Amino acid sequence: MAQQKTNHIFTKIALKPLYTNLFNIVLLSIFLTIGTGNLYSQDIPKKTTAIPINKQEVSTNKTTGNRANPIVIEKKETDTLKIDSIIPKKEFLEGKVKYKAEDYTKIDQKKRLTTLYNKAELYYQDIELKSGIIVLDYNKNEVYAGRIKDSAGVYTQYPNFKQGENVVEPDSIRFNFKTKKALIWNSRSDQGEFKVKAALTKKENDSVYFLKGARFTTSKDVDNPEYYFQTNKVKFIPGKKVVTGLTNMVIANVPTPIALPFAFFPMSKETSISGLILPSYNDSNNRGFSLQNGGYYFALNEHYDLTVLGDYYTNGSYAMRFETAYAKRYRFRGNLNVRFENLINSERGFPDYSKQNIYNIQWSHSKDSKSNPNSSFSASVNLGSSKYFRQSINQANVGSNLNNTLSSSISYSKSFNTIPQVRMSLTATHSQNTQTEQINMTLPTLQASVDRIYPFVGKDGLKKGFFKNINFQYNLNGRNDIVTTDSLFFKPQMFKDAKLGIEHTIPLSTNFKVFKYFSASASANYKEVWQTKTINRSYDNDQSKVIDKTINGFDAYRTYSFSSSIGTTIYGTFNFGKDKKIQSIRHVMRPSVSYGYTPSFEKYYDTYAADASGTMIKEYSRFEGGIFGAPGNSNSNILGFDLSNTFEAKVVDKDSTKVDPKKIMLLNNLNLSTSYDINADGKTTFAWSPVRLSGGTQLFDNKMNVNFGATLNPYAIDNSGAQINVFNIDNGGSLFRMTSANMTLNYSISSQKAEKKNKDKDDQGQRNGGRDDDLFGTNTDLSDRRKSQFDENDEEEKDVISEFFNSKLPWDMTFAYSLTYGNNNREKQIIGNSLMVSANADLTPKWKAGVSTGYDFVQKGVTFTQLRFERDLLSWRMDFNWSPFGQQANWSFFIGIKSGVLSDIKWEKRSFIAR
Repeated sequence: MAQQKTNHIFTKIALKPLYTNLFNIVLLSIFLTIGTGNLYSQDIPKKTTAIPINKQEVSTNKTTGNRANPIVIEKKETDTLKIDSIIPKKEFLEGKVKYKAEDYTKIDQKKRLTTLYNKAELYYQDIELKSGIIVLDYNKNEVYAGRIKDSAGVYTQYPNFKQGENVVEPDSIRFNFKTKKALIWNSRSDQGEFKVKAALTKKENDSVYFLKGARFTTSKDVDNPEYYFQTNKVKFIPGKKVVTGLTNMVIANVPTPIALPFAFFPMSKETSISGLILPSYNDSNNRGFSLQNGGYYFALNEHYDLTVLGDYYTNGSYAMRFETAYAKRYRFRGNLNVRFENLINSERGFPDYSKQNIYNIQWSHSKDSKSNPNSSFSASVNLGSSKYFRQSINQANVGSNLNNTLSSSISYSKSFNTIPQVRMSLTATHSQNTQTEQINMTLPTLQASVDRIYPFVGKDGLKKGFFKNINFQYNLNGRNDIVTTDSLFFKPQMFKDAKLGIEHTIPLSTNFKVFKYFSASASANYKEVWQTKTINRSYDNDQSKVIDKTINGFDAYRTYSFSSSIGTTIYGTFNFGKDKKIQSIRHVMRPSVSYGYTPSFEKYYDTYAADASGTMIKEYSRFEGGIFGAPGNSNSNILGFDLSNTFEAKVVDKDSTKVDPKKIMLLNNLNLSTSYDINADGKTTFAWSPVRLSGGTQLFDNKMNVNFGATLNPYAIDNSGAQINVFNIDNGGSLFRMTSANMTLNYSISSQKAEKKNKDKDDQGQRNGGRDDDLFGTNTDLSDRRKSQFDENDEEEKDVISEFFNSKLPWDMTFAYSLTYGNNNREKQIIGNSLMVSANADLTPKWKAGVSTGYDFVQKGVTFTQLRFERDLLSWRMDFNWSPFGQQANWSFFIGIKSGVLSDIKWEKRSFIAR
């Protein structure tokens, strides 16, 4: 070995700034770690810290088993002389460099090459480089990383560069660490939802790349995509933008006429950016041609955004929609949708011409309970025009259209941690019947309560016995009720007709045991009602009728009542033997008897003349029509009887490995209830009330829900159908007369594979007033047709032909049957009898089909029917649905790219069929 004056060959530590570029760091790390031979070899002054390295060829071979350990360069101060006053530059390496190769690591000082072969890996800080082969050429100051061939001659172990979350996977790479330029062949990288592959990539500097023969796609397989955008000239700035020259769309490797002279793609690292939303074209027989769902998306900040969409038809109809979503971590989240439509049918001058405005407001808000456990605020609002979901030009909400009720609720509650605890809530509610267009609102409802106080409980805190369980509390319920219609909504008349009232209640109660096995309770209740409006009823001779005059002003009434109850639980077991399939049946009965007494409050009643002569005198209360009703003018003595039952069985488990029997529920509940009025006179009131029977169970491994009910009246009726004070059995009939009965069955079955799917309920459909299932079809958001009509499975589809014929295709079915019987006046007829069915199935791994239909056996007609089909085209989705019956019969077709970044590349067609 050649010797220098110092008898060593020293490699001077390169003190250079840390490069931020992935390639620079990796290559310079390898270069400085392994050693550079005579490239930097020179005499080192005594005051310079250096590490001696022998100059020789070093290699480790897989056959010898001697693998080179990672070489770490560390700076060690050994000179005790005073440090030079010249400030040294910051060291290039700020961490350890580790590398390995499965076959060998070879350092050739003569040719000045370093080679890592077979599963070559290098690690430095957050940088990982993996490749089949890595070669460093110190003469050219270049590094080469590429793939290698396996025993079958197939290329494997493609280079993989990773720094943080950024990954580049080319076929090979050539990099010059002095000029910082690189050539990359067949590079592959992910940029947001895009996958980019380029035949040749030139790295100009740290932030600019030029691509040749590039393709952009959202397909999972960038090497064999079902579609892509082909371009030959690309300027790429990572994390910012992509600018291309002539760009042509290619589908199934066939160029299409769709081309752009140039294109710009923003590549922001932000979750969302502002931009235009291109409209879609459509036409309608009643409104002409249209552009729909065009607008602008505003990414305002990280907490909220805004989407503005609009539609325009050539006959003058238009629509506007404002949608925003907001959220603040650990505080709250929600969304608000405001929709307005100006609908014009036909043309002015035609007999079917009409014009109207409809709107809908939806607001959903939820507060994180962790932000303040003592208070909460939530909102679920769905209000607007009663005809909105039936006539909207941009909604296909089948379930919402068939639903007759819209409801809303906004509530705020707070607890005060005092002793006793005080709770307060403020609620605004809204209920709207879309058929009658009547709206019931409470603006607002104020509720407050003071927690129960036990005045006789000792210091030990035990509540045992009659006296120690005596407790009382205070409740307040204030309401401002409004009843109006669509035409008067939020107009002065709506607030003029509002009714305001406050109810105060102080319940006093206790509970105790009787004869060890009976639980008894007793309570007294004091109630005071305040009203701001009362009535004065009189006969008006001019109008020849009785009128009620509203009296504005404060008024109040006070009532009290008593109640008590006693009940027990009875357990019965029928044993059939452990060798039987049904080993035992357990029956649990919970009988209870209750008594309630309310005295007469006649002092709150007045009389009025019901005719012009004044001979017909009737009673009324000035509090009639109030929010909380009027006090009673007669005593109330009522005994109540209730009996609830449950039946459970123990059966031998089909699984022979299990020792214990299996418990199954025969009847979840079987309840009977009735009451006896002690003060009944037998003319206007009857002693016994009808017996109400109800029950329910689950069958077939809880897949079928069965619920039934019946009303049994003990009294007979006369020829006119009026009830008489004669028991039905004394009138030649049975013990009870069944006046009504009903039964509902719900059954859902599915294949084993379909059961494993994580089904997402249609939240938006429910907010619109629809159902969470598809018995009434699926709701379609016409502004975003990328969403599937079916329950999507996130697992990757297996479309191998050999596996397809051997696999079970997912399917599911839902049945709903309803039967109603009526016999109030001996009509004995079925007044309701309908069956609804929905079914979905994967015909192939890529084809899905579904149907929702039903039949009304009373009306003898098919109910709402929807047929739906969908084809998964990998990066694309195609679907077709058809509703052939009803006033809103329609069909629609859609094909488009699933990815949100290219959601404007689509074609859709829909039409409403006039009936």
